[in-house]
Amino acid sequence: MFTKLGTIKLSDWSRGLVVAIIMAPLTIIYQSVNAGTLVFDWKAILVAALGGGIAYLLKNLSTGENGKLLTNKP
Repeated sequence: MFTKLGTIKLSDWSRGLVVAIIMAPLTIIYQSVNAGTLVFDWKAILVAALGGGIAYLLKNLSTGENGKLLTNKP
């Protein structure tokens, strides 16, 4: 399930995209709760989505085959 330390598979990219897509509605909901009305700040939504996707990819780059941080050892 996990890739080798320092590598990213195509499935990791697709999972990162899913995380980015999920972050967009969460950002809208968060902004709406704070503003008290439905607000679409597209710049903030894009930044949150990209941040979530990139964070997922960085997590995959830094974990090894067994899901341990910075090592491939069992």
